[in-house]
Amino acid sequence: SLCTGCLSAVVGDTWYSNNSINVNVSHSGEPTDVFVQVTVYRITNMTQEQYDLVSVPVFLLNGGNTITVPVELASGNYKLYVYILKGGDRKTAVIRDIVVE
Repeated sequence: SLCTGCLSAVVGDTWYSNNSINVNVSHSGEPTDVFVQVTVYRITNMTQEQYDLVSVPVFLLNGGNTITVPVELASGNYKLYVYILKGGDRKTAVIRDIVVE
């Protein structure tokens, strides 16, 4: 079956290094332009507070993709809301917890 314009992307591991959040995305469709948006919440004293919101344009290839989202994070605990957007619509969304040392 053909699915023109379809997006089949799965967000995998997410980690922080070199002042960037790195996101593994596995895509099983045709190469396509999307945006990866990350809303970052800092977790302190059992509460979460929005820290930053960053969006980057990405050209997803079929197979594994590692997306780099530049953002400076201080040491601490964070909750990341990772969205893949196409044509202004949310196609994939996951929540990931990371610790920055």
